[in-house]
Amino acid sequence: MTILIETDRLILREILPNDIEGMFALDSDPEVHRYLGNSPVQDKQDIVAVIDYIRKQYEAYGIGRWAVVDKQTNDFIGWAGLKFITETTNGYQYYYDLGYRLIRRFWGQGIATEAALACIDYGFNQLGLPAIHGVADCQNIGSNRILSKIGFDWVETFDLDGTSCNWYTHFKPLEQEVGKTTLP
Repeated sequence: MTILIETDRLILREILPNDIEGMFALDSDPEVHRYLGNSPVQDKQDIVAVIDYIRKQYEAYGIGRWAVVDKQTNDFIGWAGLKFITETTNGYQYYYDLGYRLIRRFWGQGIATEAALACIDYGFNQLGLPAIHGVADCQNIGSNRILSKIGFDWVETFDLDGTSCNWYTHFKPLEQEVGKTTLP
């Protein structure tokens, strides 16, 4: 297993086939799926398919959602990361989307913010992305707050399959760090 990112409290790594229990705990919770179409998974076989899909994204695009793991306990907390989107959403196609989803008992601890900031840094500084986008259900106050807090700009509200959602964009800052020197 390759560790991709470490923060003060977290390890962000590839989602592995043995993450079934953690992923099931996450995606079987109706409250977690409240703003995701209200369709929590009912069967662990569904999680096997989700993990397989994510791992195929790693192969195809070199990026995908990552497991968020507590550095001290090694507990599976949820996932966060960038996903390369090939279908059209709100008039955009072939873009990188920031996403995060945590097991409910980890909400309200700043974990999603910490993981999202690490993912943005990776996208801009390791992948050289010019922009990262985010989508949040208008009713999901927590997710909208996180996207705003971490530097995303609200662009517009749009309809996503009958749900009003906010579209956010974060452009790569004009300054790039080179060694210890910051260049304009």
